[in-house]
Amino acid sequence: MTTLRDSDASPEYRVRPLSAADAAFLQPLNDAAAPAVPLTPVPQLAALIALSSLALGVERGDGSLVGFVLALAPGADYASENYRFFESRDVDHLYVDRIVIADEERGHGLGALLYDAVFDAAREQGRAEVTCEVNLDPPNPGSMAFHRRRGFRELGSQPTKGGTVTVALLSAPL
Repeated sequence: MTTLRDSDASPEYRVRPLSAADAAFLQPLNDAAAPAVPLTPVPQLAALIALSSLALGVERGDGSLVGFVLALAPGADYASENYRFFESRDVDHLYVDRIVIADEERGHGLGALLYDAVFDAAREQGRAEVTCEVNLDPPNPGSMAFHRRRGFRELGSQPTKGGTVTVALLSAPL
């Protein structure tokens, strides 16, 4: 379990494993982040948490969940167009399906805290890279800048969701 104290005036945060039972608490947080992540009903979010090889949440000191990351290993039974792109490359990867931080908690290093855990897990699992996508249209420049600072490079782009969204497909070698 990892903890982070942002400053003496702000709360302590801790990272903990998630279970499908957390889906009801995470769903409003997830949907508030749309369109950066897809709107996801509780049952689907619970199934995605169960499918994930890495599912971590960030709690404030009061126990409220204020962020999370879900990542999938190769070979998962997951129909995501973006996951399938990375699977087709035949490179051993850990795919970040989504990372969400509550708006009011941004700027406290929580995204970096979660990504540190993702990279640690990928190394422990012997993966070659961490993969993800970031929206190009509608644009998500903050997320793109964050991922570039973390060492991600763009492999390409593709339209998804019937052409309503275009994503950059990103990879960071380990």
